[in-house]
Amino acid sequence: MEWSIQEIARSAGTTSRTLRHYDAIGLLRPSRVGHGGIRYYDERALVRLQRILLLRELGLGLAAISDALDGQRDTAAALRTHLKLLEQERERLGRQIESVRTTLTKLEGGEPLMPDEVLDGFDHTRYKDEVIERWGRDAYEKGDRWWRSLSEDEKKEFMRRQADIAADFARAHQAGLAPDSDEAQAITRRHYEWVALGWQGRRPTAEQFAGLGRMYVDDPRFAAGYDRHGEGTAAYIRDAMSVYAEREL
Repeated sequence: MEWSIQEIARSAGTTSRTLRHYDAIGLLRPSRVGHGGIRYYDERALVRLQRILLLRELGLGLAAISDALDGQRDTAAALRTHLKLLEQERERLGRQIESVRTTLTKLEGGEPLMPDEVLDGFDHTRYKDEVIERWGRDAYEKGDRWWRSLSEDEKKEFMRRQADIAADFARAHQAGLAPDSDEAQAITRRHYEWVALGWQGRRPTAEQFAGLGRMYVDDPRFAAGYDRHGEGTAAYIRDAMSVYAEREL
């Protein structure tokens, strides 16, 4: 089966102009172009568009989406991964909704508030299962103990350093500096030290550091966070980390 560009645009809640732009930049090609230049899309294109829209909702820029799609050849596996992320996000949002509802009910009823109820859905432990699956329970428990050992000021400083580094990466990217330039590599060195701090002093190997950089692009949550500083920032950081790993580690 196939559908015209007008049908696809209507179903997706977008415009034909947007779909033509996706075609122009090579992000979404029509399956064929018919009489009068009308674009048609088949099931394969339909699935690719779904993935594009999902990644857009996570805040990724078009360049980052293109990198992510090109790096994932197994469409079904990619969709399963994305479905898992969406389900996790739905569960987290559900907890936050219930938390706010409970807070309102207790405030209006003059009942005492409990931290575990008010803050449910906002804590970093929502990533517990994923961290254990990727790096093991010991890695999670060590990281959790380290984070809890920090004072509020230390936690804020740790996050401020990360935000400053990400912003500097974005400025370097926007200035046209190559990922292997001295300026970009100086920022990457700061990033390496920040990662090592978060790893409780363990120094990432070349493979680990480069792999972490690839995850910044492949994982929509990381990509969305970095690309908020400017489209293409996540891919730029990945490339700079790859250079640093090869040269310095």
